[in-house]
Amino acid sequence: MRTLIVTAFVSLGGVMEGPGGEPGYRNSGWTFKDVEFDEAAYEIKGREQEETTALLLGRTSYEAFAPTMDEFAEYNAMPRYVVSTTLQKDDPRWPATILRSVDDVAALKETEGGPIAVHGSATLGRGLADAGLVDRYHLLVFPLLLGAGKRLFSESDKDTTKLNLVEHEVYGNGIQKQVFDVVR
Repeated sequence: MRTLIVTAFVSLGGVMEGPGGEPGYRNSGWTFKDVEFDEAAYEIKGREQEETTALLLGRTSYEAFAPTMDEFAEYNAMPRYVVSTTLQKDDPRWPATILRSVDDVAALKETEGGPIAVHGSATLGRGLADAGLVDRYHLLVFPLLLGAGKRLFSESDKDTTKLNLVEHEVYGNGIQKQVFDVVR
């Protein structure tokens, strides 16, 4: 079974919306404008490109990433999947296989291959977690409270999900790397 990794930039308050400057969110661009850059904090992002073998995105993140991924050769070379009930065809600039449900993601996890990374995709990430499909979280936690915004974790009334912290580091700018395995 393939490992499903949710990877995200997240505020201390759990918000993951608009980290790179995506339009429509009040605090958009918070990872760049509100915290001093420290290259060391982003080491995990380079490692993800080397270690994962496929990308899984929700429709909104897919449409945002498609025209901007030129600088990420590893991501451009790997298979991409987008989960959407409304997307009719993939973007020819960044081809992807369209999946229609979390059941399709569960079937994808059963295939041969290495880890699958979910980038951005707040709604998808919460749905995958609620369905018990997430195996690991790669988080860069920023020392910010952003108030309202799309959150990483679901607010569904469900049983406790136990996590095991397997890697962590704190950087000079206050960013924390936290890697958690989901305990089954």
